[in-house]
Amino acid sequence: MTADLFVAGARFARIPMPDADVFYLGCLPLAQPAKQVLQRLIAEILWQSEEVMMWGRRVPQPRLTAWYGDTGASYAYSGLRLDPLPWTPLLIDIKTRVEDAAGSTFNSVLLNYYRDNRDSIGFHSDDEAELGERPVIASLSLGEERIFILKHKRSETAQPVHLRLASGSLLLMKGDTQRCWRHGILKESRPCGPRVNLTFRTITH
Repeated sequence: MTADLFVAGARFARIPMPDADVFYLGCLPLAQPAKQVLQRLIAEILWQSEEVMMWGRRVPQPRLTAWYGDTGASYAYSGLRLDPLPWTPLLIDIKTRVEDAAGSTFNSVLLNYYRDNRDSIGFHSDDEAELGERPVIASLSLGEERIFILKHKRSETAQPVHLRLASGSLLLMKGDTQRCWRHGILKESRPCGPRVNLTFRTITH
């Protein structure tokens, strides 16, 4: 197993997981405090309430979403097709900082807005064909800390991994992570404030 990851002076702590390359950076330097960036994203992003196909029927996602990216960087999952909105100055600034820290370039970002404890995301993998066989996903969290859970798809001995993602933290998933693991965020029983998550990725088609 490799050690921690160093990119452009940033030290990512490796999360010990079989069949995965997952790294965590506790604080990504931003142009403004994380709380202010969160407030700007909530106010400025064109949030959508989308429906996806589950169990053979269309159901509303329990969160708001938005898809931004380069022209042509369309994305489809769970029966939903997303055409990118053009980058905003704020998103370009964040993307540049994420790319510098991760040592990778990205042409799109999926934003998820968890308004309170009732919002969530079911277990899934970011393994759509347009992301390539071994995608690099860089996930920036802002706002309320939520528990990010990863579960191995096949191994009966690999224990689930629970990560508390701090505001301003960056999670980097590489290699076989999406092929071998699913991840999600459950609803909370306790009241909690808003959280925005930005998952930067590269559409390869």
